[in-house]
Amino acid sequence: MAAAGPKGHQPTLAELTGDHPDYDPQALPASQAQAIIAAFVTPCCGLEQLPIGDALARVLGADVISPIDVPAYDNSAMDGYAVRGSDLAATAASRLRVVARALAGQPTKVEIGAGEAIRIMTGAVIPTGCDTVVVQEVVQVDGDFISIPPGQRIGLHLRRRGEDLRAGEAALSAGKILTPADIGLLASLGIATVAVRRRLRVAFFSTGNEVRSIGEPLAAGQLYDSNRYTIAAMLRRLGAEPIDLGVVRDDPQALEDAMLEASRRADAIISSGGVSVGEADYTRPVLKRLGEFDFWKLAIRPGRPMAFGRIGDACYFGLPGNPVAVMITFYFFARDALLRMMGASAQQLPLVRARTLTALRKLPGRTEYQRGFLQLGADGAMEVSGSASQGSGVLRSMSEANCVIVLGERQGNMAAGDPVDCVAFHGLI
Repeated sequence: MAAAGPKGHQPTLAELTGDHPDYDPQALPASQAQAIIAAFVTPCCGLEQLPIGDALARVLGADVISPIDVPAYDNSAMDGYAVRGSDLAATAASRLRVVARALAGQPTKVEIGAGEAIRIMTGAVIPTGCDTVVVQEVVQVDGDFISIPPGQRIGLHLRRRGEDLRAGEAALSAGKILTPADIGLLASLGIATVAVRRRLRVAFFSTGNEVRSIGEPLAAGQLYDSNRYTIAAMLRRLGAEPIDLGVVRDDPQALEDAMLEASRRADAIISSGGVSVGEADYTRPVLKRLGEFDFWKLAIRPGRPMAFGRIGDACYFGLPGNPVAVMITFYFFARDALLRMMGASAQQLPLVRARTLTALRKLPGRTEYQRGFLQLGADGAMEVSGSASQGSGVLRSMSEANCVIVLGERQGNMAAGDPVDCVAFHGLI
């Protein structure tokens, strides 16, 4: 990590890359690129107040402090009978008289004495004098009397005041992406509105004279632009606000105009295409003139070419043009950075360990992200099979797969039965 320098100093790319003595932009390991990007980006989204019903999947902007104890009173965790533990015999049945009933929302004012019990329902306030709830399934009822078998544990089936959350305690921490459970928790605390980060604005466009938008006729050598739609969907899934700038032709002025417009309208910029060796002849000087940039050849497959930097206050991610490479570089290099900019807590992609059912070809010296199909084996262990098609232009392979098999830089060919790491698509794609 670069030295912090003066308070508030934001490290430049040159400072960050200088911290890596083995830095080689022509063969940059995945882990090194991820570390540089993570150190370069900072949270940029201000706060807004939202009703909790509109806050699902938003990034919490400040800690939520509980205004009450949860639960607010001692209550029963089961339907049964509230009793005094001292009335329960260890070796013989206990016969008690039922003197009252306690329902959820209707606490009884009766205080029991020796040899007495109160019928109680789940969630009801524990009556004064009671310290145990005996579940109804083990109790025999005889008119106003009950018989409780021996061996009952004293203090069982009680939920004590504040055992889930104490008043003044942090219920949710800033940076959390709010889930349905979080929304319910906020409601249980009586909280109607919550401070969240505003949505991250991300401008994106595709480059290339051969790229056409949906609805336009295709001439020889042309193709429909899938990348913009893929990027827009990935951004929406991430919780960002996509700004579609369309297709930018292969022209320095058109690229500069698009970059400047994007930097004025957005917090981050994503382009697809135009960053490989032959295409970067004009892209490189245009970007260097507008801000600070590095052009990388990542030691990965798919998705080797990538540009990264900043124009004004907007971070820029120049992704490859091939559709699969766009998705791989977005998820493994841009995603975490965008979440950091949104103010979200670290959201590392969870790895699933599985045995491979197929041999996997792999060259040491680069990280490979191979498409696969993950499933539960007959023995209860996770297993994965590699996709037959691993071409970076075959988008259908991403649609048919349900995971990416992550093969590390030092790994070589994998035999059937070897353990591998996988990132499941569920909830991601």
